[in-house]
Amino acid sequence: MLRNLHLKDFAVVSEAELAFGRAMTAISGETGAGKSLLVDALLLLTGARAEAAMVRHGAERAELAAEFALDDAPAAADWLRDNELDDPDDLRTCQLRRVIRADGGSRAWINGRAATLAQLGDIGELLVEIHGQHEHQALLSRPQQMALLDAFGGHTAALNAVHRLAAQWKELQRRLDAHGDASEVEARVEWLDRQLKQFGKNSVELSDVEELISSHRRQSNAAQLLEGSARAMARLNADDGPAIEHSIALLRAELLRLAEHDPAYVQAAELADAAAIQLTEAANLIERARDGIALDPDRLQELEDELSRLHELSRRHKVPLEQLVSVRDALTVERESLRDAGGDAERLQAECDASRVEWRTAAKKLGAARAAAASKLGDAVTSLMAELGMAGGLMQVELSPTTATEPSPQGTEQVEFLVSANPGQPPRALRKVASGGELSRIALAIEVAALGMDSVPTMVFDEVDSGIGGAVAEVVGRKMRVLGAERQVLCVTHLPQVAAQAHHHVRVSKDSDGTTTRSAVRQLDESARVDELARMLGGIELTAETMAHAQQMLGNARIG
Repeated sequence: MLRNLHLKDFAVVSEAELAFGRAMTAISGETGAGKSLLVDALLLLTGARAEAAMVRHGAERAELAAEFALDDAPAAADWLRDNELDDPDDLRTCQLRRVIRADGGSRAWINGRAATLAQLGDIGELLVEIHGQHEHQALLSRPQQMALLDAFGGHTAALNAVHRLAAQWKELQRRLDAHGDASEVEARVEWLDRQLKQFGKNSVELSDVEELISSHRRQSNAAQLLEGSARAMARLNADDGPAIEHSIALLRAELLRLAEHDPAYVQAAELADAAAIQLTEAANLIERARDGIALDPDRLQELEDELSRLHELSRRHKVPLEQLVSVRDALTVERESLRDAGGDAERLQAECDASRVEWRTAAKKLGAARAAAASKLGDAVTSLMAELGMAGGLMQVELSPTTATEPSPQGTEQVEFLVSANPGQPPRALRKVASGGELSRIALAIEVAALGMDSVPTMVFDEVDSGIGGAVAEVVGRKMRVLGAERQVLCVTHLPQVAAQAHHHVRVSKDSDGTTTRSAVRQLDESARVDELARMLGGIELTAETMAHAQQMLGNARIG
């Protein structure tokens, strides 16, 4: 529900702040005062394209803002949460803001966060529905017509069943498609077998690739390793001079003698002792490494052959040697899964066929319910059209088969609202009705018949009373008042018979100093409402008779 609307430097409005309540609000004013500016502001706040001319002359920018309560708009609350545009501090409110610059550029925000026009349009469709002579309406959309028909008929459970079964069939079909053609599966298994046989020719385990490489490096450099070990041991044992170990022992003894006179030498002696121990350990390691080396040309050739085969596999599969194990395991898993693919495919095909049958049964049940609801909705709207000054007009809800060959979440039919506004005229699609006034009244009749059963909480009717008057105008007002008992209704009108039926009243007036024209918007109290209705009844001069008539109209509206 729209709570308030703020306008600043918009068209001829300098600044206006309006609070809106539940039920029906009438918006009236003199011709040219700018009654439809409020509708234009809502259109811009819900994604309509902006123009520089919308900025008040002399101002740098126009600012528009609206606040909506989300208590009666769960779909809008869900959309905000899904798009991370909700206000975590106030989950029950949505604020839309738009700034239009004099150079034609504009920016938009949803709950204080920058938003695109497409996002404004998406959330706007869930918050407000505007019926006017020049705006495209949600009711002209065939999906929206289907949604309204389903809401009118109370088809939620049947529609959910069709949705669920269509999604189930789609998932089964996806899994079935993933198995591919049987011949393709067989060819793939044969290829996998050939690849895995290549892996099987290697005597070394692939998990030991690093050890294989290390062993090959040692064997191919065995001669150098043996020679180097001998040189190292010779230096340690000092075959050609005093042994290092002996030299360090002499050094340690000398340092201990010096430490008797200066404790600073104690640490040096300890380090010399540690060095002797480490040299002994180094000699032991060198001996063990040397003893593990053997010149074995046959083993070297065997290692080179194994590495050559592994390198060939790595080139074939375009991976480093270290990743060959992962490749082999992946090929093994795929082969095992494909070997069972034949049985899985048969099972999935049976499940897919059964799911389609279930969906068709549920869709048939939904279609029968829709046909019954279509007849009732058509009759109800036809009756209301007569009351709204279109005697002899009619509405038909046409259901026709869809062209879809796969289970659809929407069922097996599509809908089209057909109307004829005058006797003798063949029904045409609602979206092709030429007259804006007729279109607005037909939309009103549809909304009243459905009692606002669609999910949009706020409905705006712009000049729906165009071209009518007298008793028909009063009927239009009464029907909107009935609709206002279910949803929030804003109605721009020039007829007192309509305005009198409203629960609230807003007046738009204009003032000019000869060079500048300004519009002002204000909410009317009881006394001001009588004055405004009298003006709408009798023109500039308010007589006692017109004032009394206005008072009576307000009283009759409350009684009705």
